[in-house]
Amino acid sequence: MSTPALKVAFLGLGVMGAPMAGHLARAGHSVTGYNRTAVKSAQWRERLAGEGLDVASAATPIEAVTNCDVVLACLGNDDDVRSVLLGEGGALAAMKRGATFVDHTTVSPALARELAEAAASHGLNCVDAPVSGGQAGAENGKLAIMCGGSEDAMAAATPVMQAYAARIVHVGPAGAGQACKAVNQVCIAGVLAGLSEGVRLAQASGVDTDKVLEAISGGAAQSWQMENRWQTMVKGEFDFGFAIDWMRKDLAIAMGEAKDIGVSLPVTALVDQFYAQVQAAGGARQDTSALIRHLPEVKS
Repeated sequence: MSTPALKVAFLGLGVMGAPMAGHLARAGHSVTGYNRTAVKSAQWRERLAGEGLDVASAATPIEAVTNCDVVLACLGNDDDVRSVLLGEGGALAAMKRGATFVDHTTVSPALARELAEAAASHGLNCVDAPVSGGQAGAENGKLAIMCGGSEDAMAAATPVMQAYAARIVHVGPAGAGQACKAVNQVCIAGVLAGLSEGVRLAQASGVDTDKVLEAISGGAAQSWQMENRWQTMVKGEFDFGFAIDWMRKDLAIAMGEAKDIGVSLPVTALVDQFYAQVQAAGGARQDTSALIRHLPEVKS
């Protein structure tokens, strides 16, 4: 059964938001985009116009969300979300009653719960829905989405999110999606740390790294990171969209949440230090697999 066409706004047209908003337009929704850097909005419109899709852009968040059925956001961090959605002149208060707000930004669980309370006070549904899958997942419409919110909010949001999702899981109440994303990033950090050391060990051993990948990727060592990043790590290629800057922001959220609830994350804290070294060496905008750069290169 097809999803009815809705009036939708998408706030944040970066490397993730722009392709996600494009999938909404392809699904037949009437889409208005907003980005704080206006040139990105113009570029987004031009790309979709090249596909024969007519989308709109707004000069302000309030203009974008007015009379929309669903508003989605993919911004930078807690402060960005607060400035765009909350407070005097915030977009949340400008939404029509009964509409649904979906936040794809990775933020703290505490802010997710605050947004849900603010949304409820305005008669809105609210879902915290951080994503995993990176730029490729957004472009291919194959994101994994972990959600927090009420059953009613999920019922309203799910048909819209299906435009760019491979998997949508309702984890629990408000904030549960963001808690799940913290777990996701902690797991990725640990996998990449082991993968970095494995690649360096293979290189130093003088074995054929392609053969090593073939041998171990079919067993217990297999992971998405191994399948997609082993060979690029061997080649020193790190231009894949999800920057170390953003990973460190996410790990800070995870470690802050862990501290609040009395959980120790010693490996995550160590990997974050390694990321800080790569960041300081000029790798801030490189993909998270650039973690390998904290290890000395193997002399051939």
